[in-house]
Amino acid sequence: MKMKNILLTTVLASFSLMACNDDFIALNPISDISETNFYKSPQDMEIAVNAAYAGLRNTGLFNQGLYFVGEMRSDNTATSWVSGDSYDTESIYYFTVISSNRYLNTIWNDAYNAILRCNVVLDRIDAVDMDQTLKEQYKGEVRFLRALEYFYLVQIFGDVPLVLTEITVQEAYAQGRAPAQQVYAQIMEDLQFAEDALPPTYGSVDIGRATSGAAKGILGKVYLTMKNYPEAKTKLEEVINSSSYQLLPNYADLWDLQHENSMESLFEVQYLKGGRGTGSPFANAFAPKFSNQIVVQVGGAGSVNSPTVDMENAYEPGDLRKDLSLAPGYVNDAGDFVPYAYIKKYFDVPFEDGDANNNWIVLRYADVLLMYAEVLNELGFAPDGQAFQLLNQIRERASLVPKTANNADPKLRVADQQAFRLSIEQERRVELAFENHRWFDLVRTGRALEVMNSKRDVLNIPEEIQAYQLLFPVPLQAVENNPAVIKQNTGY
Repeated sequence: MKMKNILLTTVLASFSLMACNDDFIALNPISDISETNFYKSPQDMEIAVNAAYAGLRNTGLFNQGLYFVGEMRSDNTATSWVSGDSYDTESIYYFTVISSNRYLNTIWNDAYNAILRCNVVLDRIDAVDMDQTLKEQYKGEVRFLRALEYFYLVQIFGDVPLVLTEITVQEAYAQGRAPAQQVYAQIMEDLQFAEDALPPTYGSVDIGRATSGAAKGILGKVYLTMKNYPEAKTKLEEVINSSSYQLLPNYADLWDLQHENSMESLFEVQYLKGGRGTGSPFANAFAPKFSNQIVVQVGGAGSVNSPTVDMENAYEPGDLRKDLSLAPGYVNDAGDFVPYAYIKKYFDVPFEDGDANNNWIVLRYADVLLMYAEVLNELGFAPDGQAFQLLNQIRERASLVPKTANNADPKLRVADQQAFRLSIEQERRVELAFENHRWFDLVRTGRALEVMNSKRDVLNIPEEIQAYQLLFPVPLQAVENNPAVIKQNTGY
């Protein structure tokens, strides 16, 4: 495979743009080219679009940051040991985080780096002489990526700077935080453009690029987050009625490398091991401390994002997803069982430390079905109606018996709208465990404070969680760099 990596310089930052001729996720460096003689051809724009995808692999996004705020902030996972970084990691879990937290700073900077890559394409592509359909597709791809990145930013920080073009350093200093509603409006606009501009599928060479189905699915989640249930229903129905997606028969196949980008997947962040700088770090990062090469055969053990005891106990008896998602511990070299739970979904033998093949699934069909069931229930509880069918479709794959409105077993009885809400919450937790959904789900449904405060003793959270902690603090560096217009979130 012939690969190339071109270094481009922008007015705000320099970053590596990654691409290859026949697989858009893999690269090796061969040259540096200045921006003055780049962005001239369709090939140049392909490289720039591919660089926008590579931004998803930034440390502050899917490589690390999002599981810190999406999983470790919740009752799903914790970090018990990270050499040299214990306060910054543990403070996210214990709700003692402060604005100087290095990981929040990385999330902020890396998200805006990725957004910049999208803006570069949008600012330059109209001047390029190329096929108009492909031009619109490229615009749709980067607007999808930009929307996804802003969707995470607004959920994490609330009001954030809304940067939609390349800007100068002077212009950046005037860029304050836009209201969250304005950010959501732009997210929706970008996704609406993307769903019209993107194809439903690609040939094998381009598998992994954003599709119209991915745009519709994320847009449905955005509408659900905003409690716009009619629009969420419409958009999620379009995904379901497209017949482009289906549940894999076996839950285990979702985590089998042979089934990446499967019929259940709407969008995945692509990784490829082999010393190219495009491998995934999760197998090593999630391996328990001191496990040496017992759990992961190559590289070290990061001991982060470890399942909590509460998460281990969340599964019903007989739920096959539990043993496929986590392990309660491992047997050491002496033959002793070490009770240190770890995530199993992202297992691979790395090429080297932090260099494995596991993709990260951003959105899959099971998530769509559960969101749709939630929307139907919010629009009106229907005993044993379609929402129940969708919920039970997910449960049946996990070898669990259905829940019904009048079940004789109180654990399986869902008698009203609130009970169905809690059933969806529970099913999303165990179905989508360790996929960066739990904290955002709890905040979206207004349940975060109640759920987390009810488990403070189990989770060892020292103080009662307050409403202001539903958002994270704006990184201190961002405030100090631009104090005139970047103000800190209340409470921090």
